[in-house]
Amino acid sequence: MGKQQECLVLEVFDGMAKVKASRHSDCENCGSCPGNDAIVVEVLNPVGAKRGQRVVIEGKDVNMLKAAFIVYMLPLIAAVAGVFAGTYLATTKMVTDPIWYQIGGGVAAVGISLIYIRYFDRNARTNDNMRPVITRILS
Repeated sequence: MGKQQECLVLEVFDGMAKVKASRHSDCENCGSCPGNDAIVVEVLNPVGAKRGQRVVIEGKDVNMLKAAFIVYMLPLIAAVAGVFAGTYLATTKMVTDPIWYQIGGGVAAVGISLIYIRYFDRNARTNDNMRPVITRILS
């Protein structure tokens, strides 16, 4: 079971709908969406909601946790792994001061993780399993 929210359907197209959702406490912390009062979200429309109807949408908690882990934790884990890889590389080359290898490894690993995050974001936008779903029509 995920988070449910009441929304207004703005547009319907190809089994999808654009809905206007009021911002909730999770959105206040992020602030990445434009506007203060509402956001517009594309959702799956398996119930056949029409323009102007009030509906309830639901997003899966698992998807939100997966996305949060990838965005926030992956760069941190990559940085630590890059520093260890730099240390290992410096010891195999018998370098007395491994700091530049550690910095280089950390920066390279974070860069690779950011490229993966961009790839994940593009795939999440087109993956129907990651999208919120209209669960019922209210009016």
